[in-house]
Amino acid sequence: MNAAVEQPLEELIDAVLIGSPVARGLGIALAEISRDRIVLRLPFSADNITVGTIVHGGVIATLIDTAAAAASVSGLSVAPKGAATSSLTITYLAPADGSDLTAEAIVLRRGKRQTVEEVTVFDDAGTVIAKGLVTSQLF
Repeated sequence: MNAAVEQPLEELIDAVLIGSPVARGLGIALAEISRDRIVLRLPFSADNITVGTIVHGGVIATLIDTAAAAASVSGLSVAPKGAATSSLTITYLAPADGSDLTAEAIVLRRGKRQTVEEVTVFDDAGTVIAKGLVTSQLF
């Protein structure tokens, strides 16, 4: 069973990460939250495409980065002074063609100042679109 996230941290995640101008502009929304696990949704938008109805890889990268950062913060007991992505590796496995996307981020390892998250992005049919491995620094 997943533990609940401390209320101030949930509010921080919603305001700073999901509520950032970039995430808000893309339409990223929080779907689920628990300690060390976040699920975000990105509705399909013609503003996020690169060619035809294919979602731009940079938009998917932003979804992965945002999900990883939120997962990193979700397992803390107190809010960090700051956080930053120090490493982001993405493998694109299939085109995201005209579909809403879901990103599930899970913390694989948590240290005092660093976390490592795995993020899987799915389309509405359940096809894995991309996998991300992210290292986050906490200050």
